[in-house]
Amino acid sequence: MIRLAQVIETFEADFLVQYRDRLRPEHTRALAAMKQCRTQASPMMQVQCTECDHRKLVPHSCGHRHCPHCQHHESQQWLERQLKKQVPAEYFLLTFTLPSEFRALSWAHPRVVYDLLMRCAWETVRSFSRNDKQLRGTPGAIVVLHTHTRRLDYHPHVHLVMPAAAVDGEHRQWRIKRRHAKGIYLFNHKALAKVFRAKMLAAIEAAGLSLPARYPKDWVVDCKAVGSGRTALIYLGRYLYRGVIAEKDIVACDNGQVSFRYRNARTGKMERRTVSGAQFLWLVLQHVLPKGFRRARNSGFLHPNCKRLIALLQGLLKYVPGQAAAWVRERSPILCACCEAVMVIVQTRLRSTFREPMPVPIATGGALTI
Repeated sequence: MIRLAQVIETFEADFLVQYRDRLRPEHTRALAAMKQCRTQASPMMQVQCTECDHRKLVPHSCGHRHCPHCQHHESQQWLERQLKKQVPAEYFLLTFTLPSEFRALSWAHPRVVYDLLMRCAWETVRSFSRNDKQLRGTPGAIVVLHTHTRRLDYHPHVHLVMPAAAVDGEHRQWRIKRRHAKGIYLFNHKALAKVFRAKMLAAIEAAGLSLPARYPKDWVVDCKAVGSGRTALIYLGRYLYRGVIAEKDIVACDNGQVSFRYRNARTGKMERRTVSGAQFLWLVLQHVLPKGFRRARNSGFLHPNCKRLIALLQGLLKYVPGQAAAWVRERSPILCACCEAVMVIVQTRLRSTFREPMPVPIATGGALTI
């Protein structure tokens, strides 16, 4: 398997020459963290054998949320939390896409536009749920921001996983959509797109940003049933803490180029894309989010403050959510090289003896950032 740290080590110089002017501080921090992830330059932890007392130093992972080599356990913990909140209803996956004409705006103001994108998507389904004849209440949704396609191109969009159900707080009622011969129908995707478009345009102007000179009249919103929602949650959790590409999908790194594989959404077949090493690093780093930005949010009755409500619903409806443990793997143990017994961590964050020089500051608009 080709490590991303190896790719950075090989092509970092070329990457900085070509893309230095596009980098923001969060990109630089991510690049430095992923380059040193689990290398001799990273902080060390001391582990000790439980049988023979053998000790050794092991490099720490960088812990950066966009590093494909880290945060596996955090992704599984997030998935476990979401599965515990399941309710007895048909789940739907809704996708709200920002038109390509707005990508320059979102790139220039990522924190503002990403936040508006998530908020407007949620407000759209909330208004539809409250006006729906069968629901007439507040829905619950898991909202996740993605900025990439499977080819790693820049493509901001928001996924919502939501049950076809709502809570009427005023009348203390739980309502779900009725099943018909053709299944359960949630909302009309064209109507969703019209309302989302209006909310998004108004929000951008209210934020003091200028709209593009031209943008389409018809926007795209997709709405499809996903059964219990488990498959959709597993898909969303895959890219939540581990960056936009798995290291096992980096299949070649030679002759100044990097090849990676991805699954074509239309055909379902695996395809390969080959780009220069510098361009590959840019394809990965352009999806680094602003510092502190939350890309996954729970809204409505799935909000973290509604734990008691969810427990009450599950109890009254006699519903037991799926066993989350089936999707959660324990951390791989560190085995002793002498006796192959399990080793335990006895000390962390030890300073490494290996040190690289500080990165050269990047000039942006007259100011220096590192």
